[in-house]
Amino acid sequence: MRIFTILLLFFGFNQLMYSQDQKNTISINYSNINRIEVLKKIEASTNYKFYFQEDWLSNNVLISGDYSDKTIQEVLTKVLEDTELNFFIDENKVILTKNSIIYDKFQNKNTKNPNAPIFFQQYDSVKKNKTETAAPIALIGKESTDSDVELYTLSGHITDLKDQKPLADINVKVKNTTITTITNAEGFYSVKIPTGLSTIEVESLFYNRTSRKIMIYSNGTLDFSVMEKINQLDEVLVKGKDSQNIRTAITGVTTIEAEGVKNIPLVLGERDILKVALTIPGIKTAGEGSSGFNVRGGKEDQNLVLLDNATIYNPSHLFGFFSSINPYTINKVDIYKGGIPPEFGGRLSSVFDIISKNGNTEKISGEGGIGPVTSNLTASIPVVKGKASLLVGGRATYSDWILKSLDDENLKNSEASFYDLFAKYNHKINKNNSVEGTAYYSKDKYSITPDSLYQYSNRLVSLKWKHSYNEKNSSEFNVTNSEYKFSIDYESANPESFIFKYKINETQASLKFNTDFNSNHKFTYGISSKLYKVNPGELTPNGSSSLVNPLKIDDEKGLESGVFFSDKFQITEKLLLDIGARYSLYAALGESTQKIYQDGVPKTPSTVVEEKTYSNNQVINTSGGFEPRIGLRYIFDDSFFIKAGFDKNYQYIHLLTNNTTQSPTDTWKLSDLNVKPESGLQYSLGLFKKLDYKDLELSVEGYYKTSKNILDYKVGANILLNKDLETELLQGDGKAYGVEFLLKKSIGRLNGWIGYTYSRTFIKLDSKFNDEKVNNGAYFPTNFDKPHDLSIVMNYKFTHRYSFSSNFVYQTGRPITYPIGKYDYNGAQFTLYSDRNKFRIPDYYRLDVGLNIEGNHKIKKLAHSFWNISVYNVLGRNNPYSIFFVTDKGEIKAYKTSIFAVPIPTITYNFKF
Repeated sequence: MRIFTILLLFFGFNQLMYSQDQKNTISINYSNINRIEVLKKIEASTNYKFYFQEDWLSNNVLISGDYSDKTIQEVLTKVLEDTELNFFIDENKVILTKNSIIYDKFQNKNTKNPNAPIFFQQYDSVKKNKTETAAPIALIGKESTDSDVELYTLSGHITDLKDQKPLADINVKVKNTTITTITNAEGFYSVKIPTGLSTIEVESLFYNRTSRKIMIYSNGTLDFSVMEKINQLDEVLVKGKDSQNIRTAITGVTTIEAEGVKNIPLVLGERDILKVALTIPGIKTAGEGSSGFNVRGGKEDQNLVLLDNATIYNPSHLFGFFSSINPYTINKVDIYKGGIPPEFGGRLSSVFDIISKNGNTEKISGEGGIGPVTSNLTASIPVVKGKASLLVGGRATYSDWILKSLDDENLKNSEASFYDLFAKYNHKINKNNSVEGTAYYSKDKYSITPDSLYQYSNRLVSLKWKHSYNEKNSSEFNVTNSEYKFSIDYESANPESFIFKYKINETQASLKFNTDFNSNHKFTYGISSKLYKVNPGELTPNGSSSLVNPLKIDDEKGLESGVFFSDKFQITEKLLLDIGARYSLYAALGESTQKIYQDGVPKTPSTVVEEKTYSNNQVINTSGGFEPRIGLRYIFDDSFFIKAGFDKNYQYIHLLTNNTTQSPTDTWKLSDLNVKPESGLQYSLGLFKKLDYKDLELSVEGYYKTSKNILDYKVGANILLNKDLETELLQGDGKAYGVEFLLKKSIGRLNGWIGYTYSRTFIKLDSKFNDEKVNNGAYFPTNFDKPHDLSIVMNYKFTHRYSFSSNFVYQTGRPITYPIGKYDYNGAQFTLYSDRNKFRIPDYYRLDVGLNIEGNHKIKKLAHSFWNISVYNVLGRNNPYSIFFVTDKGEIKAYKTSIFAVPIPTITYNFKF
């Protein structure tokens, strides 16, 4: 800028006015050269001399042009098009300026806007005031002498200073005005601000406030990198989307930050983000050690669990004690248990959208942990500094060594182990394009008896391309593939040794668009399609001496597609409507043989009237429907707002299990001619209040759900390797209702939450045939109906290094069917059972405690450490996992099994570098 001031003083304003009016013409042509070369060519063929900084034109963009008898102003206007450069001509001297214009008059070009620039007066006065900000004023856009625009659009991305990951829900506002906005999921913001001088402030609960003075001349961009607040994430464990909850109309959504769960004491000291989800109101499990979730009265198969948009069919290790995803690779999980966005489909109850971390693009970093049963390590490696990185992680257990060291001979011969591997590559190609690729694999094996070995594995690959067309339009293209399979290897001295195998594979492609149409409408729309391939079961003999006959159930195939649209409609400042819909279409595909059963009689092998054969990819039947998704939010004031929602969903895939809880050997069944798709409706209403006392937040949400064609089974059903499977299945209606309370304190020495849910879940299996009825066709409680569910999670920080945490859980015992007597029939004695699920096992409660010790907070250390000393089930409560009955000498005896009947102390060492 010094050169501008010197030249102005030297030449004087009369000369300036004269020079701007000159009309000399030039002729020049150039092809595919950069702008610096063009200016040099003009200098070589004319008397003009250019003054500028070469780094202003260092982007090497190639241009072409052909001009004959044009003024120097006309030529330079074209040459400097699409740059932030202006020019000023004094006789044969041409001075380039960045962003701004050198004016030849002392006057305000826009009297309506007092902030409009007046010959650098504002800029110079602020620049000299060093107390305003340490950063220089950012000049945005390219000033024009003939523009009368009062508002320009400033946009950009906000990223974490440490790892450059995009940050969502960051507040962006113009100081001393009411102009404000927030960043989207990609860290992008866009805001209209007045021309001239302004101060942009960026702030968040988790990041330090950052401000920057700008001089804006036209539409432009400004990116921010912000620094995380020290120790803040240790205090905030779970948030109900606090930073955006009030800004969206979606009901029943919760976000769990992975970094915040490290203080919660869990079984065997393993940090587990999905286990923490069980402390959230509305999310339960049928029992300790179960691998599934029951969300707002839904079955385990009604939850869509995603890792970077790819489906995980079994999200657990070791019978459900650990989640199957390395916790050090997870960034956060968004749980939708009420208003499911239209972009998601195929499940009735919830979506667990797990988002992994991006690697550090600046330097090598990592973290890991060593515990009594597992150890893991995650490392981040920059590939292209500032743009691309690779994140790799691995976790393994050494429980086999522990089992073999025990005195019990049965346990010595048992086996239980798992491992998982993770890799993610992310690359920001330019400001408009970025790509991500994720690969994941996990494997478990266990053997409780020496003659059987069980193995199961998850595998997935996910590719994502994000593209920004302009400041208002962007898209995201995803391709994923997931596979889950298990096997049973039975080998014994008898001739019945066998190998059983099962596999399901899913391939999906989706394209989503986002459009910020205006300040009142934000559109999301797109298409998706997924192809299911299921191998329902294959039995082969194990060894040459086995007499087992090979058996294979016909493969299943299905195509599920959908189109979706949503509009976030800001009706007024207080009233927001999120209205959307999804239309899904499912086609069962061949190659397959389908049985047609006689109408008006129960389905049995003897009532088959026809068998239809379908060729490869031939459509067997189709089903589908319209799925509205509507949410509404009204703000009464800054501390109180309400939400209401309505959702409809279809589900075309079903989990088959004979167990009360989900297990690794459960299988999935696709809808076809004889198995109908499930459907469900949910109505929800929520009230949210921020209390003045101690930064407390209170939320109350109620829901009512109905569902159709819920899958269940006849008594004693055989669901494995059954070619007439549909004869063992029942489909009925379900209903569920509940109210969820959450009292939360996010900051301060004492923080945590108290969650309580009262809920009921029922199913009705009715038919005109007695053998297809259960409980006489009346509604009865499901296996996972637990009316009362209380969770208390607390963390108290003594100092920055020492804290105490606790976790208390209470649940009503789940329903069970009891034998209630005996009867004789045809000379034989039989056991008489009660109505299904008429009784309950004892209630469940458990208290866990933990002491957390941070390493010292010196910045220059090889690694930062964190110790967790915890006791799981400190009260030693003998909680029942199941109750079974045995007839002993004509007397029926009940026995109770438990998972952890004694306190389990653990110590875990975590480190970060």
